[in-house]
Amino acid sequence: MAVKDRDRFSTATRLRLLGEQTAARVYRSQTRRQARRSRLTSRAALLALVLCSLVVALAYPMRQYVSQRADIADLKREKQQARQRVEQLRDLKARWQDDAYAEQQIRLRLHYVMPGETGFVVVDPEAARQSRADLGAADRPWYSNVWDGVDKSDASGQKN
Repeated sequence: MAVKDRDRFSTATRLRLLGEQTAARVYRSQTRRQARRSRLTSRAALLALVLCSLVVALAYPMRQYVSQRADIADLKREKQQARQRVEQLRDLKARWQDDAYAEQQIRLRLHYVMPGETGFVVVDPEAARQSRADLGAADRPWYSNVWDGVDKSDASGQKN
């Protein structure tokens, strides 16, 4: 036992243990570096480069594709609206072919009356006063009329 204790404290034993510990540290650090290096190989870098170039190359065509699909959807919607408008116009044309509908519209829009009937037109008194006030505007210079129109439109905007 005394020989073992003496060997344990000898300089040669200490140097040997210190060398082994240092070698173990160096080995561990080298294996860590190798593990880090092995993550990104030249093949992986080339693959990443190819993928990035594909993404860049396909970005513009994909944007165009999406844009064109949106345009197609808009055109289909417009086509459907045009078809509905055509159907409405066909219905209106068919209604105008009916004499009763045409007579009703003529009476309503043009204020026609049948022979023997008496036609009356009711005039709104407020509108009559306003038209008389507008007749006085002809005697004034044009710029006064323009300014009065601006004032009237401004006043109507404040009421709403």
